[in-house]
Amino acid sequence: MQEERMAPRTEPGTDAEAAPGEPGGSWTPEVAAFVERFAGDLTDAGMQRMAARVLAALLAENSGALTSAEIADRLRVSPGAISGAVSYLSQMHLLSRERQPGTRRERYRVHQDVWHDAMTNRDPLLNRWIGSLRQGIEAVGPDSPAGRRLTETTEFMEFMRVGLRDLMRRWQEHRAAATTGESP
Repeated sequence: MQEERMAPRTEPGTDAEAAPGEPGGSWTPEVAAFVERFAGDLTDAGMQRMAARVLAALLAENSGALTSAEIADRLRVSPGAISGAVSYLSQMHLLSRERQPGTRRERYRVHQDVWHDAMTNRDPLLNRWIGSLRQGIEAVGPDSPAGRRLTETTEFMEFMRVGLRDLMRRWQEHRAAATTGESP
């Protein structure tokens, strides 16, 4: 069944005057279209579809945080459809969970520097892959075609790990310079 791609409906008792993208508010058709378009881009890059929609919804939300019910309302899906998506995004360090004071409800928050955090947290993953690849090289033999392929893959992962660290350092310098008005 194809999901509707419309602005969420306003439920009775909600604040119809809230700003677009704020809890209780409704998205404009342009915001809803952006969410679906960017979610499609993320899905094309390999992200799970519902996770991509949830992430795009949180990015488009002024507060950057919504409950499961609010996400479901904006995406016009059942609240149960959100559970797996937020687990996946949390595991990928793309959102965090926080308790709403005085309730048992959780809010899901995407942080301002979500992409930086997600990329920075790749180091342990790359290290694990590199360790496994090295074991694979030993298992198949370094001089076999598979061993040469695994060696090249290992070298690429090591190159990425070092390059990513340098890229994150340069990004931090860029952000600091932008904040102070200096050129990097």
